[in-house]
Parts: sequence; structure tokens; C-alpha cells
Amino acid sequence: MAVGTLAPCPSDSLQEFQYPPQNSPPARGVPPTTDLVLGATAGCLACFLTNPLEVVKTRLQLQGELQAPGTYPRPYRGVLRAAVAVCRADGLRGLQKGLAAGLLYQGLMNGVRFYCYSHAEDAGWTGYPGGTVAAGAVAGAVGAIVGSPAYLVKTHLQAQTLSAMAVGHQHNHESISSAFKSIYQQHGVVGLWRGVTGAVPRVTVGSAVQLATFASAKDWVCERQWFRKGSWAAVLAGGMVSGVAVAVTMTPFDVISTRLYNQPVDADGTGKLYRGFLDCILQISSREGLLGLYKGIGAVYLRLGPHTVLSLFFWDKLRNMVQH
Repeated sequence: MAVGTLAPCPSDSLQEFQYPPQNSPPARGVPPTTDLVLGATAGCLACFLTNPLEVVKTRLQLQGELQAPGTYPRPYRGVLRAAVAVCRADGLRGLQKGLAAGLLYQGLMNGVRFYCYSHAEDAGWTGYPGGTVAAGAVAGAVGAIVGSPAYLVKTHLQAQTLSAMAVGHQHNHESISSAFKSIYQQHGVVGLWRGVTGAVPRVTVGSAVQLATFASAKDWVCERQWFRKGSWAAVLAGGMVSGVAVAVTMTPFDVISTRLYNQPVDADGTGKLYRGFLDCILQISSREGLLGLYKGIGAVYLRLGPHTVLSLFFWDKLRNMVQH
């Protein structure tokens, strides 16, 4: 992300799924600085539509933290029932909790990610074998580092709710600005990047798997003639098929990232629950079982396809508008 759009799709691939169909391909040669703005804008537009699934995913991943299965209450059960539970506790607006922080994260992460990927394309690095996957993974990692403070605050805000429905530690921030101010005053600049060790592998692994499977999944869907080749329906279907592989490989990293970001910390910024990335893996798997690493996988999967396609759709359309 969170999970956010995982990796920019090569611009050659963008030409294959224009919507609506056009006689001429999308404009090429957009400067990296322009791609930074377009990527940020596209990510924010997609985030606005998929943020409710982010809220649900966060609650599901924090539920029963470090407790054995069956020993804790479950106010959130499955994606749909969890969404209803959020609405009952926080109202319809509860499904857009953390939206401002989510938009900031998407703007920073996607802007930097598309900028780096565009530079890699211009330099010809994506033309080498495995270059596309490597460039997407590296660009995603850089974007995750830059956007980490916003993701930290987003996680805190999305976890907050009524005490009867609360899961995970409650940081009780009043707003996005007060959250940044509180974290900075207590732990300094370093505190704003707490949890980044979980975010980088999450985005790196997700980007690599997505780029490795997305094109093949799209072709597989078209071969079965479920949708017209080149249509956005085919791209969405391909994204959902590819999303299975991405969700399976990325969800454990997503859970770890959420836990590291949301855990309470001592005065010196040391986590009270987890000492770091590896310790988080060991504690979750030993106390909650291996399935604990897959909490919220339904929300992760349902968000991946639409968010990816929406981001690419908005990016493609914005690129055309800028060129013409």
C-alpha cells in the first residue's frame, strides 16, 4: 500500500488496454517530473475509492493481536460484516477514517514511485531481462520509505474506534495534524519512520509479484474470451487474477507492517510488543499460528485489483490530457 498500488505498469503495457479504445496510442515521452505529479494524483483518486477496504483490513489485522485463536472476542468477522461493524461503531464516515493520511501517503509514495520508474525507463534499465520487475521493486521501496510517516499516521487513525469495538493499541489522535505533532514531539524525526522496516519488504515483494504476474494473468483472461482484448474489463479481471498471487505473498508482510506501525512504544521509541521485523514474524506465528500472518487477506485481495486498475486508468488518462 496499503497497501497502495504496488508497482507502476510499463508504459508499453498501458497501450494495450486503452479505455475507451482509441486509434492512437497514449502519449509517450512524459518527463519524470510530470509522472511524479500524475502518479501522485492517480494514486490519490484510487485511494479515495478504496479507503474503506483499508479501514476494514487494518481492523482485521489488529484483531486478536498476539492471542491464540478462539481466545478473544471478534467484533470484525469477514470483509462485509467488518464493514457493517465499522459503520455501526463510527457511522458511515468511519469507512473513510484516515483518508487524509491515506491520500498523503498515496501522493508521496506513488509520486516518488512513478518518478523513479520513469527515470529507469528513460535510462533503458527496464529493457534488460528482469529489469521491469527490479525497477518496479526498487521504485516501490523508495516510495515506501518516503511515504512511511503518512502510513504510520494512517494506521493509527484507522485503528481508532469506540472502546467496545477497539482492536490493537489505541493512540487516540484527534486529527492527522495532531498525530504528526504528537509523534514528532515525543520521538523526534526518527519516530515518524517507526515501522518502515515492515513497509519496505511489503511494497518490494508486492511490486515484484505484481509485475511478474499481471501481464500473464491479463493474457490468460483474454485467451478464454471472457472479455474483449484491450478492454478495461479484461484488465480488471486480470488484476483480480493476479491479485491472488499478490495477496498470498504480500499479506504476511502487510500484517507485520500494520503491527509494527500501530504498536505502543516506550519513551525512547522502543516497541513494547515487537523488537523488529523478524521478532514480529516469530511472535505472530508462535502465538497466533501461521494463519495469523494472513489476517485481513480478503480485504487485501478485494482492494488490490480495483486499486491497481483505477490507478493505471487515472494515470493513463491524465497522461493523455497533459500531452494533448
